[in-house]
Amino acid sequence: MNQLNSEAFVLFGQHILWSDMIGNILGLITLALGWRRSLWTWPVQFLSGLVLFGAFYGHLTGSAGKQVVVMAVALYGWWQWNRSKGRAADGQITPRFATWTERAAMVVAAAVGTVAVALLFKAYPSLSWDPWPDAYIFVGTIVAMYAQARGMVEFWFAWLLVDVVGVPLNFANGYAFSGFVYVIYGALVLWGMRDWWLRSRKGPAQSALEGAPA
Repeated sequence: MNQLNSEAFVLFGQHILWSDMIGNILGLITLALGWRRSLWTWPVQFLSGLVLFGAFYGHLTGSAGKQVVVMAVALYGWWQWNRSKGRAADGQITPRFATWTERAAMVVAAAVGTVAVALLFKAYPSLSWDPWPDAYIFVGTIVAMYAQARGMVEFWFAWLLVDVVGVPLNFANGYAFSGFVYVIYGALVLWGMRDWWLRSRKGPAQSALEGAPA
């Protein structure tokens, strides 16, 4: 792991670590696979979390802890997509919009979770140098991944909200590559959101016709 934490190159005066670069490239692949609704999005997400855990461990304990939770949710997503009964004609999960009850539950969970985690970070300063933004990203990431595991289109909106804070925070922490990757995340999120949105508007009958052989 020491080799992974060594410097890969310097970009615009920022020192890029191998672990930071590899972990975030895996994160981009994860997002692209999620766009395609591929089951492989979850193993790659788990591997990304594992590498980023190595990048943050010993320097940003709170961020390292976030990756442990990310890996746990990735296992949940793998299990959820494997058992999903609402598959489209192409064999992948069928995207759907969350109900108002689900949306309210996620908003409340995000708000309460952010406050709780921020207070934890403030009580133990070694966990994070900037408790509120770090807690926001921590909880927002988990909410987004949960919504993705449930096949909800809203998970793309959640990622956009995480990106708004994630970009400046990563640059401030010295993880420039993570900051640049978050910018690319934003573009992928917009494209993926459009694709899932359109698919969610297609009824089962239309999806079946599109997937049937000519």
